[in-house]
Amino acid sequence: MVDPRFFGRRGPTTLTDLAAAAGATLADAAVGARMVSTVGALGEADADALSFLDNKKYAPALETTKAGAVVVAPRYADRAPAGCAVLISDDPYRAFARAAAFLHPPIAPSSGVQTGAHVDPTAMVGAHVSIAAGAVVGEGASLGDGVVIGPNAVVGRKVTIGPGTEIGANASLEFCDVGASCLIHPGARIGTRGFGFAMGAQGHETVPQLGRVLVGDHVEIGANATVDRGAGPDTVIGDGCRIDNLVQIAHNVRLGRGCVVVAQSGVAGSSRVDDFAALGAQSGVAGHLRIGAGAKLAAQCGVMRDVAPGEAVGGSPATGFRDWMRETAWLRRAAKRKGRGDEE
Repeated sequence: MVDPRFFGRRGPTTLTDLAAAAGATLADAAVGARMVSTVGALGEADADALSFLDNKKYAPALETTKAGAVVVAPRYADRAPAGCAVLISDDPYRAFARAAAFLHPPIAPSSGVQTGAHVDPTAMVGAHVSIAAGAVVGEGASLGDGVVIGPNAVVGRKVTIGPGTEIGANASLEFCDVGASCLIHPGARIGTRGFGFAMGAQGHETVPQLGRVLVGDHVEIGANATVDRGAGPDTVIGDGCRIDNLVQIAHNVRLGRGCVVVAQSGVAGSSRVDDFAALGAQSGVAGHLRIGAGAKLAAQCGVMRDVAPGEAVGGSPATGFRDWMRETAWLRRAAKRKGRGDEE
């Protein structure tokens, strides 16, 4: 269950209000006055909690849940146990996310500059900004209203951060502009020098990296992720992107709107990932490629060619998802046949 030491609590609230916040519909309006205070998993929630079902694998858990209310798709509405209120949504996971955010709003840190932080006198700091101990805000940096800078984070010279953005502990930002309402997790590195050099037998000549990183609004960048600045053109992270922990985004890469890059993935220099493409965990994209809008890369695939809009690929080198699955199945069968032949 949600630990009140770490997470805010708005409730208890009525199911009518909660359904409105979630964008869901109560199956029985007569229970709208019932109160819930928190959220929980189907197998752990009690009568004070809201839960949800989004994966049919967990349908049996729905039938035995002790949750006071659940969010489900219409086809599961009649499988909730007696006494459990039902909120109906065509997208239960999204509705649950909204409900959880409503019940447990973030705990806002106290505004002001804590002892031990250093803010350059030329920095521009908006209203209700929180700067934790050990943080450094450099010369000419600009922090919008409501920005939060975590302990030991470093905001470099002339960096701009939009209103409502939160920078986690030990993160560092340089040569970049970050938009509004972003979440930069602890240890992230934004604007580091791109990996550019001219190779040669006499030694490798470093190429100056003279671009920036431009981060849009409502972007999330995970813990210990790295986004290199451009070599001349900028590295661009579009509005609404979600970048997981331990991701590497190289110089000159351009992510469109709403791209998802899952943990331990990497995108090499000057590649472009168009709107709402999704890169699975540990996938790799070679340099100077284009991943089309809505494309999907399976976990651990290695992409060495352009991927068409909407295409799903897997394997290394990556190929069409169905071809990859057929090839994998054929290799498995061939290996089994070979094994039986060796035994004979």
